[in-house]
Amino acid sequence: MKYAFVLPTTALFALGLIATLVHFDVIPPGLAILEDLKSSFGEYFYVLIFCIILAESIVYVGFYFPGQFFAVVLVILSKPSITDILWLTLAMVAAATLGSFINYRLGRLSSDHKTGHSSTSLKALLLAMVHINSLAFFMFNQGSNRKTIKVVWMAGLLNLPYYLVLITGTALLSEEIMQVAESTWLMISMVLVWLVVAIILDIKQWRAAQH
Repeated sequence: MKYAFVLPTTALFALGLIATLVHFDVIPPGLAILEDLKSSFGEYFYVLIFCIILAESIVYVGFYFPGQFFAVVLVILSKPSITDILWLTLAMVAAATLGSFINYRLGRLSSDHKTGHSSTSLKALLLAMVHINSLAFFMFNQGSNRKTIKVVWMAGLLNLPYYLVLITGTALLSEEIMQVAESTWLMISMVLVWLVVAIILDIKQWRAAQH
């Protein structure tokens, strides 16, 4: 029997480990590395946006790189036009979709399931899309459970209006409000909720197996 609590437990461990290592200066903050990347990329703005969103969209790696927050800061500083907003949306959606595909394939490689390819609940997908890190683990889990790869492209299509609204809203909202959405404590809270739900589901599955 496969237990649902395993994946959120590893996510919580990875998040706690990264936060601890950064706190004790064992590794530099992800934002500091992204700042260095900004100066290195120079005028290749869209390439930089693509790279940082891709980095955050990869399972576990995303806990270290605050890609969406960094992208938000860049958008605020660049004061984008309507054309810029459209190009930024395409760059971020392309990166997030590629990240979803990578996570899905990683999940497939980690699984010993021989069957699957069932469809994915749209409600579950929309819930996972609340944050790019939760989407990463969702895609990994989809691959692990041998769900159809159509979920990757579905997420990409749904991300188009999501990122369009996000970038447009970013141009209007303050930096401080957006920073709250990328706080470590918020991420820990989200993972803890995921863990509690997974444990409840595991208990129900265990009780059903006893009958």
